Amino acid sequence: MMKWETLYTDRRTGEREDKDRKYDPVRNPFQRDYDRIIFSSAFRRLQNKTQVFPLPGSVFVHNRLTHSLEVASVGRSLGKAIGNLIAEQYPDSGEEFREFYRHELASVIASACLCHDIGNPPFGHSGEDAIRTFFEELEGDMGATIAQSLTENQLMDFRKFEGNSNALRVLTHNYNEPDPGGYRLSFTTLAAIVKYPCASLEGFNKDTGLIATKKSGFFDSEIPTYVDIAKALQIPRMDGYNLVFARHPYVYITEAADDICYRVIDLEDAHRLRIITLQTFIDLFLPFFGEEGDAYGSQGYILKKIERINDDNQKVQYIRASWISLMIDKIARVFMEHEADLLAGTLQHDLLKCLPERDAKLIDEINKFSVKHIYNYRSVVEIEIAGFNIIGGLLKEFIHAVLYPKLNRSAKLLRLVSPQFPVRLTPDSRYEDIQSIVDFIAGMTDLFAIDLYRKITGISIPEIK
Repeated sequence: MMKWETLYTDRRTGEREDKDRKYDPVRNPFQRDYDRIIFSSAFRRLQNKTQVFPLPGSVFVHNRLTHSLEVASVGRSLGKAIGNLIAEQYPDSGEEFREFYRHELASVIASACLCHDIGNPPFGHSGEDAIRTFFEELEGDMGATIAQSLTENQLMDFRKFEGNSNALRVLTHNYNEPDPGGYRLSFTTLAAIVKYPCASLEGFNKDTGLIATKKSGFFDSEIPTYVDIAKALQIPRMDGYNLVFARHPYVYITEAADDICYRVIDLEDAHRLRIITLQTFIDLFLPFFGEEGDAYGSQGYILKKIERINDDNQKVQYIRASWISLMIDKIARVFMEHEADLLAGTLQHDLLKCLPERDAKLIDEINKFSVKHIYNYRSVVEIEIAGFNIIGGLLKEFIHAVLYPKLNRSAKLLRLVSPQFPVRLTPDSRYEDIQSIVDFIAGMTDLFAIDLYRKITGISIPEIK
């Protein structure tokens, strides 16, 4: 059983456990996490990574960076609402406890939300699929060499490549720098982003009934890091498994903020692109509000407000803002209703699925509509196919160069890899070398990946600069 008072710490990656940490009256440790993330190059690169619709376009739509900023905003509000409820629930738990939950949990969740997509490769989920497919379908000498050089869990890191696992790596790996710990974020913030706390070999298994094994949360190389985090925060391992842990309760808050945002924002983008009408947007979201009368927060109140707004995009924005506010209140209450299951590590559904039946059905209708009319929209499918081919093509070129470095072409290709992704080219470094190539490609922006692919395949000839 987890306890609220042991689920947070200001200890950071790369620091000694017994380090004397001085309290900063201006920025608490979790605000410092937020600042370190937002000023990082990995976060900035999200501005040119596809969220859903192709980038760039004549109509502005969300990219990974704007999406992450909005999720962080919702997450901060959710963290504040839930933190207040926890502090009220335990008034005798001491000043430090109440201070954290009333004021600092919001910063933890905002920080976690800010970097929840930081490990995603170019071209959205298509990029993840491309990496997985490349290693799953690799045959011949290349496939045999890799299979013989790696442990089963290491091999699964690539065959089941997961952006969530890569996020933990991006934030904690030192990338050829002398100091360990990566961005040196707090264990608390890092724990709040690991949605599927298990290793690759035990992940991607829905038959267990555990939400933790739906995908994976850390690569073989980050096992020691996550084990340290789990030990410090007293997150238990699940019985009968090797490297499967209970979900940290804060993860549910981060996940809910993301779920709230993309369900409404993707549809807002679809409206801006004239894929759906204003009436469709209203029909999907208005039923969440009260049906009786026209008091604040009712359907009648919402309709009266949007009647006074002239621009259709502004009408959508008003409904979106009102819906997010409503969902924050509902999710905060649902979280506390499931407090016992959260602390026991037995809640096997995300918080949106825990909403009252009527709300859950409305969410399901949004999901079905989005899959049919947005995620399978022609331009979305086209960018996914293009991204799949580009990522697969880059992997083919650079992985071949790692496995056969003595070829003249291989040596030239490896010169294009940034020094922050070291390649040692020894038999005992094969896992690390392949990781470096995957790090290199997964960290690219959409445009950089397209440009590099064109140049090394001869589609376009680079200018001499």
